[in-house]
Amino acid sequence: MSERYEKAVFAGGCFWCMVQPFDEQPGIIDVLSGYSGGEIENPSYEQVKSGESGHYEVVQITYDPTSFSYEKLLSLYWPQIDPTDPEGQFHDRGSQYRTAIFYYTEEQKKLALASKREIGESGRFKKPIVTEILKAKPFYLAEEEHQKFYKIHKEQYKDDRKKSGRDEFIEDNWK
Repeated sequence: MSERYEKAVFAGGCFWCMVQPFDEQPGIIDVLSGYSGGEIENPSYEQVKSGESGHYEVVQITYDPTSFSYEKLLSLYWPQIDPTDPEGQFHDRGSQYRTAIFYYTEEQKKLALASKREIGESGRFKKPIVTEILKAKPFYLAEEEHQKFYKIHKEQYKDDRKKSGRDEFIEDNWK
């Protein structure tokens, strides 16, 4: 990996739905589905899905900060989620589906906290913003069948996303 590239990790519910918004943007090098935040090393999907691993489903984004800033990543992240739901996202319930921004640097932390404060003060939501801002822990790559799911399993992805209520929430709250 080039030294000029940086990484960002976001939890926004099911990782299948969090890849597409970032994938194939100019300046985004790669978007990987995985797990982070827990204590189990190299967890399996089953362990994470059980809700007992402590891990979140996350996406790890490798980006070129000279052409895609961290602020731009944050501005793309927030409208993908319900930042007021402490119990998961849409039809995916449980601790593994909570929202969080994992920071690698103090600058990322500062920018994430500022963006969270801005969302909270915007008046957009009546409930408090509960998305956590957490120091990055090890990232564990999810199994191959979860990578680029929206491209490989197009119909299943579209069906799952439609059933989830995510798109309606985004339309009602972010557009």
